[in-house]
Amino acid sequence: MAGSRRGRRRGRHDNQPVKLVAVAAILIGLVLVSLRLLPGSPLESTAASRWGDSSSAARSDSAADRHDRPTPAPSPTPSLTPLPFADRDLDLDIRGWYAWSVLDRRTGKIIGSDNMGETSTTASLIKSWIVADYLRRAAEAGQTPSDAKLADATKIIRDSDNTRAEQFYNGVGRSASIKRLISTCKLTDSSVAADGGWSRTNLSPRDAARLGNCIADGRAAGPTWTKWLINEMKLVRGSGDFGIRKAFPAAEQKKIAIKNGWIDRTREQEMHINCLAIGGTWTMGVMVRYPINLGYDYGMKNCQKITEALLQPAT
Repeated sequence: MAGSRRGRRRGRHDNQPVKLVAVAAILIGLVLVSLRLLPGSPLESTAASRWGDSSSAARSDSAADRHDRPTPAPSPTPSLTPLPFADRDLDLDIRGWYAWSVLDRRTGKIIGSDNMGETSTTASLIKSWIVADYLRRAAEAGQTPSDAKLADATKIIRDSDNTRAEQFYNGVGRSASIKRLISTCKLTDSSVAADGGWSRTNLSPRDAARLGNCIADGRAAGPTWTKWLINEMKLVRGSGDFGIRKAFPAAEQKKIAIKNGWIDRTREQEMHINCLAIGGTWTMGVMVRYPINLGYDYGMKNCQKITEALLQPAT
């Protein structure tokens, strides 16, 4: 019996190495499988093929696509429609002094004659600011102008009424209003008249174009009244309807807002004629000054003549 038990014990010990080998084989197999599935393993491609893993193929295809696919061209920057004016030197048969300036409302760029920063007295051109200043300040104070006041403002703009303009000018603080014009519209050349009156305000053609832009973008009259004021300027009539917009076709003239100034300066023995216009994408200032004996019509026609000389040919 004892011998038999010893034999059985030897049998158990003899099977142990076989079991260990089997376990080791299983572990090695698992390691090999793991290596085939492990990204970056030398066996990965075989594993991908065997196990149906398409990730490496996708990565390869993606890399190939990147090389084969042309690089998309950047979208071109949309070009702006050219202004109707050419930036050119003028040599016109005009007696006296003249200067001009055009401002691109889309970019703020200003072009003009070499002397566009020189000033002359505005006469009635400045009434566009006086009415704008009144309307903006009324809105800021929470007030709505009466129908009578608006009718007065219409007379000032459309008909260039001097008496009503003086009343409005007093109401907005006289020279204090011109100082607001300079600061609000960021003028660089202009100044208050020595006598404090509106008619002798000193303005350059460059600043006239800036004033036009200030009206167009709402800074002058404020958001409540800008559209109203520009519409009134489009309806200028009678003796004040001359100059810049007359250089355009009739259909286009109706879309252009203007305010002009004209006066005989007996002290200087000069005529001062000034033109301001606001178009869809531009504003323009033209100023002329010449011997008083040549009369108003000479300067009014020359405002138009200067504009015509700058207009681009119709396409």
